[in-house]
Amino acid sequence: MATAQEKTTPDPSQDPTRNTDSFPPKTTPTTKGIPVMMRAQTCHPLDPLSAAEISVAVATVRAAGATPEVRDSMRFVEVVLVEPVKQVVALADAYFFPPFQPSLLPRTKGGGPLIPTKLPTRKARLVVYNKKSNETSVWIVELREVHAATRGGPHRGKVISSQVVPNVQPPMDAMEYAECEAVVKDFPPFREAMKRRGIEDMDLVMVDAWCVGYHSEADAPNRRLAKPLIFCRSESDCPMENGYARPVEGIYVLVDMQNMVVLEFEDRKLIPLPPTDPLRNYTSGETRGGVDRSDVKPLQIIQPEGPSFRVNGHFIQWQKWNFRIGFTPREGLVIYSVAYIDGSRGRRPVAHRLSFVEMVVPYGDPNDPHYRKNAFDAGEDGLGKNAHSLKKGCDCLGYIKYFDAHFTNFTGGVETIENCVCLHEEDHGILWKHQDWRTGLAEVRRSRRLTVSFICTVANYEYGFFWHFYQDGKIEAEVKLTGILSLGALQPGETRKYGTTIAPGLYAPVHQHFFVARMDMAVDCKPGEAFNQVVEVDVKVEDPGKNNVHNNAFYAEERLLKSELEAMRDCNPLSARHWIVRNTRTVNRTGQLTGYRLVPGSNCLPLAGSEAKFLRRAAFLKHNLWVTPYVHNEMHPGGEFPNQNPRVGDGLATWVKQNRSLEEADIVLWYVFGVTHIPRLEDWPVMPVERIGFMLMPHGFFNCSPAVDVPPSAGDLDDKENGMPAKPIQNELIAKL
Repeated sequence: MATAQEKTTPDPSQDPTRNTDSFPPKTTPTTKGIPVMMRAQTCHPLDPLSAAEISVAVATVRAAGATPEVRDSMRFVEVVLVEPVKQVVALADAYFFPPFQPSLLPRTKGGGPLIPTKLPTRKARLVVYNKKSNETSVWIVELREVHAATRGGPHRGKVISSQVVPNVQPPMDAMEYAECEAVVKDFPPFREAMKRRGIEDMDLVMVDAWCVGYHSEADAPNRRLAKPLIFCRSESDCPMENGYARPVEGIYVLVDMQNMVVLEFEDRKLIPLPPTDPLRNYTSGETRGGVDRSDVKPLQIIQPEGPSFRVNGHFIQWQKWNFRIGFTPREGLVIYSVAYIDGSRGRRPVAHRLSFVEMVVPYGDPNDPHYRKNAFDAGEDGLGKNAHSLKKGCDCLGYIKYFDAHFTNFTGGVETIENCVCLHEEDHGILWKHQDWRTGLAEVRRSRRLTVSFICTVANYEYGFFWHFYQDGKIEAEVKLTGILSLGALQPGETRKYGTTIAPGLYAPVHQHFFVARMDMAVDCKPGEAFNQVVEVDVKVEDPGKNNVHNNAFYAEERLLKSELEAMRDCNPLSARHWIVRNTRTVNRTGQLTGYRLVPGSNCLPLAGSEAKFLRRAAFLKHNLWVTPYVHNEMHPGGEFPNQNPRVGDGLATWVKQNRSLEEADIVLWYVFGVTHIPRLEDWPVMPVERIGFMLMPHGFFNCSPAVDVPPSAGDLDDKENGMPAKPIQNELIAKL
């Protein structure tokens, strides 16, 4: 991922988002007065792979193929950075990248800092699918070094390792989906089945290839399979028509995605196509056959002095927060090295790595084909690879900093999503306020937050993933769901209790959306330290008696989660349950351990029965919270390859069986949160955004409110100078009507 141009560009000399990686090296004295040269570099160890590095990695692996046939059959599913160990990140931040922080590293016995020599060579990890042999392999390639290759001349990469992973299928690719659609539409029995339904123009037909999941041995990963869902548009000259408004049911197709042939086909039942819905389209005005409202006036967010954030490569500074951003094809946006600058206490870490690592969408209709709609949108497709270019439409306002994302396509070429990640500030209403009723004097502050986000489309649905940083030390994770419902067709006069009738002949099955946030926490821990623990807090009602003579007493009761099996927990709104990650060796001014609280938002658990087939692969959905000690390769809650995965409970549910100690550890939180979607007519033709998420909130981390030093807005200062009562709260970003 690389930086792109800002949406609004001020004078470059005043631009706080300019890249300063090329600044001259700085010197910092040691405790003995010996200057240590800070070596400003151009590529941080956590920076996403550049387009050039991806090309080198692909070329290196391809050149290592034993024969021309092997090289030609290579398909590149994923090329990502091998993230370095935390001590390497500390070394880089201490001596190689501004704002140089030598305190991140331990001191030598002599009292001086450990003087670094160089950073380790960056490495890439590649998941490669062999289209001829149906094998999946994982390769590690060292970058930046020149090695003579037996074929193709010199390379700037070296294969460190390669390993075939048996009995798995890697995620599907957009190229495969497009090829699958063409194969099905060219299949004569399919064309005949569509003709029976009155459709002869194959340009109207949409074939969405869905992974088969794992329901029986027939879905075993010895074959690469898809069972497409079929839809049909009604107008050939309307590219923005909502084709999902006409599902084609009764046709069963099984496609061999390795050889791109139809393995099984059956026209099981002639279900008439739903009639064309006049309310199906969502484009503006007359293009959808409607009229747009006319009373929406322009709203502009103006920051005449530029933003309050600073960008240095992928390093972000805003207010007292600083962190790095990254991007992977699977997770999308990744937040690294989150820390808060707390006055004389300096830089205080909060988390090492934050990301959304998986999402699962199970449907609640037992009828075919809906029972098998159980998408693992990260592990089977990739959230990052399906991300939008915000050049085509951005929902952000104000001064925006964009970042591009680079990834490999299936054949090994490098593709770039321009303006993929959006960074901007938002006004967020009142931060705090109090008015003294005796004097009439008031103090009020506006809240501002920094938002980092990206949006992806997976078939019919859109998902926006947001991380919000607040001035009072909170971090909010938010997912915004929108897009188009996945519909089914009804016979005339038919209704189904497993969904909502949306239009004549159309219904939307009930379903759930689950998301998994992986949070590698580091509350007051330097890289490599393991001084965190997790406590669960429930509010208890005091028993009647001498301690509760008025029957009004309640209190917060804490319970230390000592091991992994103890830490498989669920939300409980009746007891205001939450969890606190504490540092076992750092206290605040009252002597309490410093911590950060995980505050759940609205949530749910799977409504499927315990023997539901999708829960074989998604056992991690059975609890809202899991806690593990950090292990570098424990990244994916359903295992690395959930596509057609026959193994029961792969990933998180298996790791925790070790029941490792959590009493003082390098803590990783896995928070599972979901929404149960009972579709409404108001969700059609395009669903208004539904929000879901959670909050990380300081709990005894600070000695008082960290937001007390936020200055008044300009309008409030003017009022005080004139001795006037406070005016209505003004938008610090100057919203113009």
